[in-house]
Amino acid sequence: MNGTYNHTQRSPLCFLLYALGVMFLILSWGFRNEPVIQWMFPFIGILMFFLAASFHHLEVEDEGDQLSISFGPLPLFRRTVPYSEIESVEIGRTTILDGWGIHMSLRGGWVWNLWGRDCVVLKLRKSILRVGTDDPGNLADFVQSRLEDLNRNEHHSKRHQS
Repeated sequence: MNGTYNHTQRSPLCFLLYALGVMFLILSWGFRNEPVIQWMFPFIGILMFFLAASFHHLEVEDEGDQLSISFGPLPLFRRTVPYSEIESVEIGRTTILDGWGIHMSLRGGWVWNLWGRDCVVLKLRKSILRVGTDDPGNLADFVQSRLEDLNRNEHHSKRHQS
């Protein structure tokens, strides 16, 4: 596979977070005479708005020598994975307990997932990364092609050094 990869998955998860933000702000007004709530609930409401703005979409993009995984449009959460760190790739599924967001999986490794259960499992040198996507076949094929290109180039370099 030639070229680059760029795919954006969208999700309604942000609307739930916006709704929570509004709810906390309304509750803070309703309980404005309660000392702890009058300070804590507005903070939580504003935090929910920031999180909502961070989880509108999940973008997976080829950056030449690495894969970029980022939530957005507010880019608070971003990760890059050099192709040289990836040992293998396969299509997988997250468990219901894996859920959405960024966290450790009960099966080991990290989960970066926005919506749904389809994912691509990247077996890295020191860990596992499950990247949620609604385009698992194309993403897995693209990463596999990058790994094959990397292996071919390393093999070619070793032959010329000998």
